[in-house]
Amino acid sequence: MLKPFTRRRQHRARLPDAPRLSDSDETFISRVVTAFLIRHGVPGASVALTDQGRLVYVKGFGVADPATQTPVTPGHLFRIASVSKPITAVTVFRLIELGQIRLSDLVFGSSGILGTRFGTQPYHPGVDQITVQHLLEHASGWAQSQDPMFAHLELSQRQLIDRTLDAEPLTYASGSTFEYLNFGYCLLGRIIEAVTGLPYEDAVRRYVLAPCGVTEMYLAGDSLAERRDNEVVYVQQGAISPYGIRISRMDSHGGWLASPTELMRFLVRVDGYPTKPDLLSSGSIATMCTPSTAVGAGGYAKGWATNAVGNRWHLGDVPGTASVMVRTSGGMGWAVLVNSRNDAELETMRTDFDNLMWTIVGHIPNWPPADLF
Repeated sequence: MLKPFTRRRQHRARLPDAPRLSDSDETFISRVVTAFLIRHGVPGASVALTDQGRLVYVKGFGVADPATQTPVTPGHLFRIASVSKPITAVTVFRLIELGQIRLSDLVFGSSGILGTRFGTQPYHPGVDQITVQHLLEHASGWAQSQDPMFAHLELSQRQLIDRTLDAEPLTYASGSTFEYLNFGYCLLGRIIEAVTGLPYEDAVRRYVLAPCGVTEMYLAGDSLAERRDNEVVYVQQGAISPYGIRISRMDSHGGWLASPTELMRFLVRVDGYPTKPDLLSSGSIATMCTPSTAVGAGGYAKGWATNAVGNRWHLGDVPGTASVMVRTSGGMGWAVLVNSRNDAELETMRTDFDNLMWTIVGHIPNWPPADLF
């Protein structure tokens, strides 16, 4: 899910760090988050915020499970939906730095990373010209209306890829046009598997999460019975059940579970700031965050939305959850995760969700000096 949000520059005076948040600041945060939860019928939320590489605030709000009224804690796991895409993109760039992938590498065909292992020959015209960069930039040539990831739920991931290659010709020339496509990131997961010889989850853990100190991120299960012990319960608003969308099939484009704190451990290691050592070189980060030249990209780069003032982010939502992860030009970062989605007012919720933390950091100019990592 992509929207042109997180557009505002962060204007704030740098004041001496406060030893702790004041009672009035704590009250303000609680009031803003609670108002959002009530407005959109969301049971619970979890928030983590960094300032200059330090984790300065983390808190849960509301309930993780309405049936038991269990309060949300900072350790609760949530589905993060499309916030999974930056994680996949960083993994690809780690493999690029290790010499295992190039952005210009073809994906399909006799010269492609995936060869002819998916679909039947011959491919539709142009499919054998899709590159790794095209997938990262949502410019493969398939249109958003052809995205299969929420359809054909009876098919395995492999069967779904086979079907798409056989049944869906490209709408555009590869590289020419931006169309947000979950399927492209599904294919990136298969590329990661092909070049590492590891399952996607294991490869991401080895090359990205473990070096970042992230230990509590997992791929989600589909059903309530597959819910992890410290995972929230997702509340349905609308016709689609959160437990009927094959989230496990979405691994590399929308399948991760995380807490906001774990997302911040990841973010501060790829933010391009010197406060914590970055996992990627400055050149790789610059390339990853350079906007696509495809028509309609609107600042989307390679797994990250960007804008001219230097903010980078990704939003995500599926039935039952919404997520956002932001790195600001002012040296701050945050993640917010919630356990329901207001399907009846989805665009309004997305706007309010993006505005949530901007409202808070606009009100509070200085944060405690402690590092809670």
